[in-house]
Amino acid sequence: MVLEPSQPDTIRLSQTNLINQVRFEERDGYRYIYANGIPDHTPGTFPNQGNPNTISAQNHLFRVTLTPQLSGNSTPIRPVFGIALNGVPFEPGTAEYWNRDRSSGWNYDALSGNINLGLDQHNAHVQPTGSYHYHGLPIGLLQGTSMTLVGYAADGFPIYGQYGYRDANSSTSRLIKLQSSYRLKTGQRPNGPGGPYDGTFVQDFEYIAGLGDLDECNGRFGVTPEHPDGIYHYYITEMFPFIPRCVQGTPDESFQRQLAGGGNNGNRRPQGRPNRHPGGRPSFPPPRHRSF
Repeated sequence: MVLEPSQPDTIRLSQTNLINQVRFEERDGYRYIYANGIPDHTPGTFPNQGNPNTISAQNHLFRVTLTPQLSGNSTPIRPVFGIALNGVPFEPGTAEYWNRDRSSGWNYDALSGNINLGLDQHNAHVQPTGSYHYHGLPIGLLQGTSMTLVGYAADGFPIYGQYGYRDANSSTSRLIKLQSSYRLKTGQRPNGPGGPYDGTFVQDFEYIAGLGDLDECNGRFGVTPEHPDGIYHYYITEMFPFIPRCVQGTPDESFQRQLAGGGNNGNRRPQGRPNRHPGGRPSFPPPRHRSF
């Protein structure tokens, strides 16, 4: 089965004259996603004051299982949590740390508002490699207040925007903006940057089970328009963690690229992995058909 983008080749980027190209293939128990990483909506202007990088076409190849299963444990994942339907990666983390010291353990959050990483109106910016990627709600993919499928996580489970059914098991219940179960810690940071917990750093937040609608990976089991019998699925929320920071299934190895950052302090080259071809492409079978 081949899934084509709903509006192929319609968005041209004025600064690069590039077009969105993405192709989905379902075969051998997997969904393969081939994409050039160019969004199908108009992005912000890059380079900009907070992001010195220029959008360029990529050679993304991701794979997710068609039969995802819960593993019984949550697995932290970075840099790439999932892939959007338009072929743009979801990357919640950053490469920016307090005092530029990764060992400090204090990792800046891209959407804190306290660090300028040059995010555009779609909560996205650009890697030093030219890869455009989302750090939060992909505004250009959302459809008002409907429950919108926006992509697939590394473990194969679907990803939705912030709206879901009030009753997770009833598609006749009204749609609401779902809330994560994270909150700011109280008090002062014990070391590093010091000062009060204010959301500047990922470590300023804590998960409280049952506080909101979602679990620690910003997901839940329930019905969706695409899965009326119910399935575990993830949400991207307006508040932290925005994009989930973990998965509840088994992530495919195609998402484990060493690539993060994208701001002024994130000009790091990706490191290769032994089981990849030069350029970081996974060693998957070639597509039966390529549209680009």
